[in-house]
Amino acid sequence: MASYIEELSVTEAENLKKTISKLFRQTCILQMRYDPATLTPRDNLDYEICVRHRGFIEEYLAVLGCELIHDPQEHIFRLVGDGVETEKMSLTTTIIVLLVKMIYRDKILGEGLNATVTTLEEIREYGKNTNLLNRKLTLAEWREALYLMSKHQMIELPGAVRDVEDHTPIYLYSTINLYVSAADINALVEEYREEAAENETIEEDIFPDAD
Repeated sequence: MASYIEELSVTEAENLKKTISKLFRQTCILQMRYDPATLTPRDNLDYEICVRHRGFIEEYLAVLGCELIHDPQEHIFRLVGDGVETEKMSLTTTIIVLLVKMIYRDKILGEGLNATVTTLEEIREYGKNTNLLNRKLTLAEWREALYLMSKHQMIELPGAVRDVEDHTPIYLYSTINLYVSAADINALVEEYREEAAENETIEEDIFPDAD
């Protein structure tokens, strides 16, 4: 493996190392990222690195108990396996992720691929309508959820998490589908609605099976 990297240019080798590091940090690599200011699509260098060096990355990850999965339809590389660190998500964060999934679904079905933008105000409205958010959340709770979704490439923000306000545009990536089971979403709403009354922390695999 060391010889493979040594044969690359200095720049290419550094980019490869950075891409592998990002895989462990954010668990997925998108082909297209959206400019945080204009929300226009742009090519993602990390995705190109995964394509060019897929064989090496797969062998490297296998040693660590991980696997590189490519979804050609969604144009995503993602990291799975026993070697992937699990993420502890509070119940509130889990519910916000579910609400964002619902918003993404409704916008894709109702307004088309160019409509996948939401706001905190809209998320709160969905929470109110489903009774999943029955209290006013703290800034810390919102920031925790936004940080996790941004870290794992579910959303794109036009700035820092701390600067997000009620009407700040939040771009939704299709990767949100990886974080919420494909089971009947109404059943999930009922399940979390019941749990929302309890102030407990749950632990979830950041990429649960979506059968």
